[in-house]
Amino acid sequence: MSKKPDKNKKTKEKKREGNLLPAHTTSLQRYMTEISNYPVLSREEEYELAMKYKKDGDLDAARKLVSSNLKFVVKVANEYKNYGLNTMDIIQEGNIGLMHAVKGFDPEKGYRIISYAVWWIRAYIQNYIIKSWSLVKVGTTQAQRKLFYKLRSTKNQLELGDGNLSSEDYKELADKLNVSNEAVIEMDKRMGGKDFSLDAEIKGDTDLSHMDFLADDDVNQEDLITKVEEDKRVKSGMGAALKVLKDRERFIIENRILTDKPLTLEELGEKYNISRERVRQIETAALKKMKTVLKEKGISKNS
Repeated sequence: MSKKPDKNKKTKEKKREGNLLPAHTTSLQRYMTEISNYPVLSREEEYELAMKYKKDGDLDAARKLVSSNLKFVVKVANEYKNYGLNTMDIIQEGNIGLMHAVKGFDPEKGYRIISYAVWWIRAYIQNYIIKSWSLVKVGTTQAQRKLFYKLRSTKNQLELGDGNLSSEDYKELADKLNVSNEAVIEMDKRMGGKDFSLDAEIKGDTDLSHMDFLADDDVNQEDLITKVEEDKRVKSGMGAALKVLKDRERFIIENRILTDKPLTLEELGEKYNISRERVRQIETAALKKMKTVLKEKGISKNS
């Protein structure tokens, strides 16, 4: 007796062939394939679309600005792939930051959208990691949040691994991060600890739970508000600082300082038909101009 062909199987095969993706393709691979179709915009194209959105509220222009920078979000998200969280979730948080940046971007300030957007992309990703890492906040102050992100990478640099650390290891980390031994030990324990129910009873002859030993320490909203305001002030200052530069100076700063793939002095020299030393001199002079503007706005280099 002949076996009837499986119509559903044929339909699935056709769909698979149409997508040009194997059955075992992950959601991340499918996403990467999809966003690879979005072209990178030139400075002129980006400016035109940004002006359309700013002046006319053109949502199609905004979508193009977002889609053309999705690959950059993935690049930033990959920097945080070692935190044990789903990569696609991290990427989506970065995408929200990108959309927020497009909404507030001012093309007339003269710099590329990604120079502005990277602040928001990182902020959304880092906020997501902090919230997802533990039900109990890993860091409540700006210094603790900074230590949270630097501790893991520094441990990897020093090849200390994730096991128990000795007092010498903690001292080496503290010296490297320029913080106290106690701060490193506390953060390492927080990052290594597992969540548990605060209502669970403590073992032993007692009716006490972990909740009974929890300090009544409200979340410091002042730190959070201060951080947001400081970020806004720095972004505003950077925009003003870039605006005082000439076109050549701004291009050199953007492609030497404000990018993850900086051009070499030689490459910039070839573009403007000048020597490497001349490019270095222009870069130094431009940075001095920017420093003056930032100083006038009360923004230090550590902000």
